[in-house]
Amino acid sequence: MSGPSAGPNKGNEASKSRFTFPKSARLLRRKDFQRVYEQGFRVVTAYFTAFCARSEPTAASRVGLAAARTLGKAVRRNRIKRRLREAVRLQRWRLPEGWDIVIQAREGAADAPFAELMKAVERLFARCRS
Repeated sequence: MSGPSAGPNKGNEASKSRFTFPKSARLLRRKDFQRVYEQGFRVVTAYFTAFCARSEPTAASRVGLAAARTLGKAVRRNRIKRRLREAVRLQRWRLPEGWDIVIQAREGAADAPFAELMKAVERLFARCRS
């Protein structure tokens, strides 16, 4: 089978779904962010400050991203959020069910090596598991 419809990972759908980051896995509403800020505990790293709060134990975990204007203009803030979003997308399968997390980017996230961001996100998710 050849052609554009037969992509290189066509038969590998199960493993691809593990690395997605759909809207249902994101915190999108202000009230959800506020609840996490008020009820959650804080985890501080060199690259971000995260707030973690329990939600329904059987609910899918959700992650929200934030970058304050103090980090720079929109182009820089969006780049930081893209990098964090990708790190979360690749590590999301490690996050146990029933957590809502808000990740607030810090200055160091802009120029950090991507591998370091990945390790920081992995440690954050491990902290939620314990």
